[in-house]
Amino acid sequence: MSGARLNIFPTRMALTTVKLKLKGAQTGHSLLKRKSEALTKRFRDVTRKIADAKMKMGRVMQTASFSLAEVAYLAGDIAYQVREGAKTAQLRVRSRMDNVSGVMLPSFEHYVEGNDVFELTGLGRGGQQVQKCKETYVDAVQTLVELASLQTAFVILDEVIKATNRRVNAIEHVIIPKLENTVSYILSELDEADREEFFRLKKVQNKKKEEKAAAEGTNVEIELPTIGDDGTVNNLLAADADDDVIF
Repeated sequence: MSGARLNIFPTRMALTTVKLKLKGAQTGHSLLKRKSEALTKRFRDVTRKIADAKMKMGRVMQTASFSLAEVAYLAGDIAYQVREGAKTAQLRVRSRMDNVSGVMLPSFEHYVEGNDVFELTGLGRGGQQVQKCKETYVDAVQTLVELASLQTAFVILDEVIKATNRRVNAIEHVIIPKLENTVSYILSELDEADREEFFRLKKVQNKKKEEKAAAEGTNVEIELPTIGDDGTVNNLLAADADDDVIF
């Protein structure tokens, strides 16, 4: 693409227009480059947090499984009591949008709403283990919400970074070289036109000089003075005195 250029008639107005386009392309390339760098930095942070969240998720789910086994051993099957008491969700999730270099990333966060409906569960036996199991699974849900938020941001950032990098590469390797080649082409054509105009003016000037020199060097027929029989000069150019001419 190094030899490509815009198909445009080389004029000074076109040169100004192409230079403005080139300036805009360079500015856009700089802005997109900074945007790509900012998104890449956020993408790396999200990737690191996802790895940490997955490690934490493994530990939390392991602890929750052991806690549920302890509850089943001490209090028996409490699934029926939980289903009867769970009328509405106490742990809820809401989303908000974070703006990262013009890219809107959804972020999920958890919150607790309502009273604890399981405060009497395990009152007969195993109440401490039931409460511990509940707290462990709440922690697991919170970790899942955090991981879901990170995974969503990861997918969106991955797509946006790819699209931004494609635009950066297109501007850097296609648009800017094409505009630069067009500017060089217009400048060369204008220089050639200036040289042609200078040569034409030089030829015209030389022609005028030749015509002037030819006019000054032309032999003009001049009548020589003659002397009559009476001794008078009959050539007005050579006469000492002329008669008055009345118009």
